[in-house]
Amino acid sequence: MKTTLDLPDHLVRQAKQRALLQGRTLKELVAEYIRQGLHGSTTASVPTVSDGVMLDSAGLPVFRCETANDRPGIDLAKALQLEQQGLELEDLRRAGRPA
Repeated sequence: MKTTLDLPDHLVRQAKQRALLQGRTLKELVAEYIRQGLHGSTTASVPTVSDGVMLDSAGLPVFRCETANDRPGIDLAKALQLEQQGLELEDLRRAGRPA
């Protein structure tokens, strides 16, 4: 059944964003919320959006960070050396000299 609702713009924007994050249509999202309201349900399942992003119970995105064991490391001396090289190149460019 089709119907027309007059809703505040900010509410519609939030609903569209949430539907997009959940990979659903606005129609599906609104229908679920109406069902929850009619049944008195206050808890919704938290769908997984992707491997690194989930939605919390309020529908907000939660980004899972990788642990230190999941990524290659760089030692402090190497990091400082790379930073210094970048600063030197930036100084040369600003002075109008070839890098």
